[in-house]
Amino acid sequence: MAASSALRLILGSSSASRRQILSEMGYKFTLLSADIDEKEIRKEKPEELVVALAHAKADAILEKMKNNGMMKEIVDSQETTLMITADQVVVDDGVIREKPSTPEEARKFIKGYSESHAATIGSVLVTNVKTGARREGWDKAEVYFHKIPDEVVESLIEEGNVFYVAGGLLVEHPLTSPLVEAIVGTIDSVMGLPKALTEKLIKESLSEL
Repeated sequence: MAASSALRLILGSSSASRRQILSEMGYKFTLLSADIDEKEIRKEKPEELVVALAHAKADAILEKMKNNGMMKEIVDSQETTLMITADQVVVDDGVIREKPSTPEEARKFIKGYSESHAATIGSVLVTNVKTGARREGWDKAEVYFHKIPDEVVESLIEEGNVFYVAGGLLVEHPLTSPLVEAIVGTIDSVMGLPKALTEKLIKESLSEL
């Protein structure tokens, strides 16, 4: 549950799922988004990639805050301001899957999950905006699917939300949730913001003060 009102929280993400999860955790927060080219950052291991991307998002938002005067306001304030950034990829058969960029790619990704499974690897980074101190971590979950009918695949592509999530993987969607056989891990981790890890990193950041 949220700490005292002396804590100001920024969610550095445009993800609706992350907004929902952080709200469920009891936090009030400001939204800022990082405009970075995620394809420019490459790492061989998915765990390293998602952590590197969370750092890149934090760097971009901090730069934006310096330019718009928000940073000065935070430095002059008595509040502790923490910023959360996160990233996620899907790993399917050893291959890293990011957001699909074409309908063909989305179709290939989603059909690959049918009667199979995929892993989500997600990072969380908590940055103390005033001091620059950072706490990071990552979490893994696995999703097992029943057969995904072609008409479901096409409906998801036509709707378009699959293009905004790693691997085109939507487990909470009304069309796909009945097709989930099992989740090893937590649904919030699959949706892009593992609650336990986020809470742990926030508490660690506050304990350093």
